[in-house]
Amino acid sequence: MALVAFMQASNSTVYAGSWRYPGGAADFLDLRYYQRIAATLEDGTFDLVFFDDRLAMPSIYGDSCADAVRYGARPVKLDLTAVLGALAASTRSIGLGATYSTTYYPPYHVARTFATLDHLSAGRVAWNVVTSVNDTEAQNFGTETHLDHDARYDRAEEFVEVVARLWDSWEDDALVLDRDAGIFADPDRVHELRHRGEHFRVRGPLTVPRTPQGRPPIIQAGQSGRGRDFAARWADLIFTGDPSREVAAEQYRDQKERIAAIGRDTDLVRVLPMAYPVVGESEAHAKEKEHMLLERLVHPMASLTLLSEVTNHDFAGHGLDEEITDELIESVTGVRGLVQGVRRHVGPGTLTLRTLAAHRATLLQGPRFVGTGDQVAEQMGDWFTGGACDGFVVAATHLPGAFEEFVRLVVPTLRRRGLFRERYTGTTLREHLGLPRPERLA
Repeated sequence: MALVAFMQASNSTVYAGSWRYPGGAADFLDLRYYQRIAATLEDGTFDLVFFDDRLAMPSIYGDSCADAVRYGARPVKLDLTAVLGALAASTRSIGLGATYSTTYYPPYHVARTFATLDHLSAGRVAWNVVTSVNDTEAQNFGTETHLDHDARYDRAEEFVEVVARLWDSWEDDALVLDRDAGIFADPDRVHELRHRGEHFRVRGPLTVPRTPQGRPPIIQAGQSGRGRDFAARWADLIFTGDPSREVAAEQYRDQKERIAAIGRDTDLVRVLPMAYPVVGESEAHAKEKEHMLLERLVHPMASLTLLSEVTNHDFAGHGLDEEITDELIESVTGVRGLVQGVRRHVGPGTLTLRTLAAHRATLLQGPRFVGTGDQVAEQMGDWFTGGACDGFVVAATHLPGAFEEFVRLVVPTLRRRGLFRERYTGTTLREHLGLPRPERLA
């Protein structure tokens, strides 16, 4: 199986209460914090650690960032270029991924950033493609409102194609480096794009030669039909959120069918649901930790703040115990899919805003594998061998402890069961994932 660690360059993990975990590290503004975590994951031979990102502090709720700041609802987001550059220097094998938006960055900037990082890491970088989520991000980049869903994906399609062609603007053998003749590179093997599309005009070529991986792998997490089609075309790793093995298996089948329909090899695209492992020295210890994580560490207002962020809707006029009605679902973009996902967890009956919000900030938004190292490995193995996934995006409940426990207690069992590598055998991220180096786009 593929194992990818899900990180944030932030005060918390994707689990919004992680900063309150007893004994958790609080030096998230110190470079050595990220280097320690990356070293732990590399000891566990993870394929990749990738960092989520947002381009604004959560400020939709009440048109203010006050609650995000007060309750630690991910108000901190460090620049990922600096973080990945530092991790490239402190690690040797593990892949390094970063989130960059196709809505608020130009394609040339993204292409050059990731090409540079791929060279400096000796071929270990991946790009997590997002289209961003809300108006606050738009307002940080000079516009008032966020593009609608389909417009963002229209832009993203052209964006990723331009980036791919920029990465391919140097042929592999373009560098000559003939000192005697004074020839640095062959101009016939370095190509201008002169791209003129609906959204972008980019002359090219890139100022960075073709990278060790040819093109860095692409991660994508679109859940809508349009998002799944986009992932089928471009993604090497598809990041999903599935509450149960049955739901995961259905999404896995659907996504692989979309990949096959456009002529790509389905074995070369990994579908990876996010999961929270809660590991203990005993089953009772693990369940005690799970209870604390579910019940004690996430403030309800942090949950509501993050729900407003992801739906781009201000819930300040609603009470936490207000029922989610059909009228509310119809009026708030993005809520329908969340409601459907939550109902898969809780079943029919009254659904309140408190419960819906909790699924955005707590351990309720993905499957939990709870127990001893052997029990967690068995649960993961059931999903993997049962046709539900190609591996997992492992989300931490606290740092650095959750990853340390996973590497110490779960990884050895996965190895004994023949489900995970004993050591790195390649040097690039593509080699870790069993992905070929791509041919240049003509």
